[in-house]
Amino acid sequence: MTSIYLPNASGNIFEYNMSGNACATPRKTGNFNRVAYAAAHVVADPKGRQQNDLSVPIDFETTLKFRKYLWSLGFGIAEVMDTAQRGMGLAWEDAKIIISNTISESKLLDDAKVACGVGTDQLKTAPTNLDEVLSAYEEQLDFVAQLGATPIIMASRALRQVADSAEDYLYVYERLLSNCPQGAILHWLGAAFDPALCGYWGSANIPVANVTVLDLIERHQDKVQGIKISLLDKDHEIAFRRELPGCVKLFTGDDFNYPELINGDDKGYSDALLGVLDPIAPVASQALGHLAAGETEEYFSLMNPTVPLARKIFEAPTQYYKAGVVFLAWLNGHQNHFDMLGGFQTNRSAIHFSEVFQLADQANLFLDPDKAKSRMKSYLNVNFSQVA
Repeated sequence: MTSIYLPNASGNIFEYNMSGNACATPRKTGNFNRVAYAAAHVVADPKGRQQNDLSVPIDFETTLKFRKYLWSLGFGIAEVMDTAQRGMGLAWEDAKIIISNTISESKLLDDAKVACGVGTDQLKTAPTNLDEVLSAYEEQLDFVAQLGATPIIMASRALRQVADSAEDYLYVYERLLSNCPQGAILHWLGAAFDPALCGYWGSANIPVANVTVLDLIERHQDKVQGIKISLLDKDHEIAFRRELPGCVKLFTGDDFNYPELINGDDKGYSDALLGVLDPIAPVASQALGHLAAGETEEYFSLMNPTVPLARKIFEAPTQYYKAGVVFLAWLNGHQNHFDMLGGFQTNRSAIHFSEVFQLADQANLFLDPDKAKSRMKSYLNVNFSQVA
């Protein structure tokens, strides 16, 4: 057993004994019985930073390499979503390059699923009417559709700014769906992930918003492949799932309760479109393999230990969860630095990352525990001087 000195919640130093258990990275051996999209992060390129420029460009090669890793574990890629710092550092022009790279690579592989986020974040100024928002959505939708990927219609801050009623949302979404011959996935992103979206669908009252969303889906179920619910409310998701037409999937976006929601009950289950699948990919792949084989006990024995880690990564302010995702990618050797677009890694503390490290170890998520320990020590030597 190896140990490392870490700061605790009070800022005091203690000796933490690691489990020493390395995660056995599974290879894709068969199909899951759930659709599972991992919302993948992007990798910054700090070497490309220009003098007197605080922005950080993207390492497109390493970003694509990580997607190939996720495909090898059986996951689909939910591209340029919230986890990729969409609207929090990732510009649409760079998102287009990532989308193109990912879709091109997917065509070289068997059964490499890709769905891509479309939004309105290319708007440079605040919109003044619904048609400006609709036009921005259509630009991104056309780009993704031409490349042949499934679009995920993301919640839009711009639409929230100009929409005054449920009818305004229906006006925009119905026109978008009419331009999706292959169908689309909707996304209901809650205020926990982005406070600017409070009141989306025309009401901050969730039961009232439900009526609007379900009405939209019912009238356009031939165009709605599914809807991702990211409200972190298990009971709401289960009830909403039971109201959906049978041809429409519910993709859980609940990074707190995903094991139970994916497993489901005698009335159905949720498929997955989750940011947490990025950091827990090797264990989640094993677990979903057990679920497909009908081995429910083995599924939960692997998935349940990842939940405390997920709850730590996604703790309030939840929108900063991307930092924990990238931190674990660095610890696990998927990239050689912990630098994010816009310096986003500074939104979480060294104490937070210390807890993330411990919980990842306890969930057996480190591919190489010695490398993870070494990188954790180097991080603390710079960011928590008492450990040095």
